[in-house]
Amino acid sequence: MSRSIAIIGGGYAGMACAVELARAGHAVTVFERSLVLGGRARLVRRDDWQVDNGQHVLIGAYTELTRLLRLTGVSPKVLERIPLTLHIPGKLHLRATRLPAPLHLAVGLLRSQGLDWQDRKAMLRLMRDLKKCGFRVEPGTTVRSLLHQSGQTARLANLVWNPLCVAALNTPPAEASAQVFADVLRDSLCADANASEILIPRVDLTELFPVQAARYLAVRRCRINTGNGIEGITASPAGFGLAGDPVADRRYDQVVIATAPYHAASLLDSIGGCERLARQIDALPYEPITTVYFALGAGVRLPHPMIGLADGPAQWAFDRGQLGSQAGLVALVISAHGPHEALSRDDLEITVHRQLENALQRRLPSPEWAMTITEKRATIACTPGLARPGARTPVNGLWLAGDYVDSPYPATLESAVRSGVAVANEIGRAGG
Repeated sequence: MSRSIAIIGGGYAGMACAVELARAGHAVTVFERSLVLGGRARLVRRDDWQVDNGQHVLIGAYTELTRLLRLTGVSPKVLERIPLTLHIPGKLHLRATRLPAPLHLAVGLLRSQGLDWQDRKAMLRLMRDLKKCGFRVEPGTTVRSLLHQSGQTARLANLVWNPLCVAALNTPPAEASAQVFADVLRDSLCADANASEILIPRVDLTELFPVQAARYLAVRRCRINTGNGIEGITASPAGFGLAGDPVADRRYDQVVIATAPYHAASLLDSIGGCERLARQIDALPYEPITTVYFALGAGVRLPHPMIGLADGPAQWAFDRGQLGSQAGLVALVISAHGPHEALSRDDLEITVHRQLENALQRRLPSPEWAMTITEKRATIACTPGLARPGARTPVNGLWLAGDYVDSPYPATLESAVRSGVAVANEIGRAGG
């Protein structure tokens, strides 16, 4: 039976939920406060440049987003698929081969540069031990503790495990959940070769999925209201009403709150009966992500589309020129809290420019254009035992969707879309 469903939030979770509901024949209305779809993964325009508010990377194991891309008609060519490659100039080169698992990683490890036999044996030992225990670790264990307990070498931790932890969980190893890290390793490095691939979008994050999802919804007569914030929710026997809905007396059978968590709590408070859940969401800890963009000119090209960086605040650099953007556009990513937060924007840009020069061992031109974007609450901190809320709320017919909702994965685009799809499935099982 078709139902009328409102989704508050036009990010990846909200749009995934809307697509699945529309596919099932429901009447969906999406409300997005911003004029741009995508939420915390969106396009930013400034000074005639178009960049993302943060650089996102997928892995082959994250299959739900790629399924939705196919469903909404997105070409596979929008994702640059690269065998697992960890390249830190002058320090490490590790690239998985295209052989079947587990040979893809084993051969890549044998051919790696920058690791000795002790490092290689330690890496294989960690994965063997995780497989032996079914990828379950002791509750409360951090990634740093897991690495210590399994006898990982300092070099391997610094060059491989710590960067992977920060990239996947956006949380420092000393604080990051070893269980979530093990879940990611289980479904990527320890799975088939395709699962460990790195997928980097060649288009902006708004175009990648939210815009395509909007087109999918439009042909199914669903409504998308951008620039339309919702300030509160009311419930009555006639259904849910939304404060901010352009049609004041419109009612919905179901409402999905698919906003960022720090906006969800106030919406829960507005309807009543959800105070405990709202306080749980308010208590979630966050980690920032800072992305520094430099336009360095067509003469600058990184050795790979994605390289690791050492000895500085930035952990990764992306050559956007190799990924469909203008040649010489580089994105440098700083994940999680750190000393860099005390620097001014100018000092930070000088510091990461020098860091990139040191990594490439060459002088680089001064940026033709630079932009620094800091998302102070980019993701929830992925710490041991973190109490993430479930999708159901105490109010029947009111749901939560987002990357912060309970999941075995960290707060990623994949977690966001899986959450949205799960809510759509729950609504379907509940009879709409």
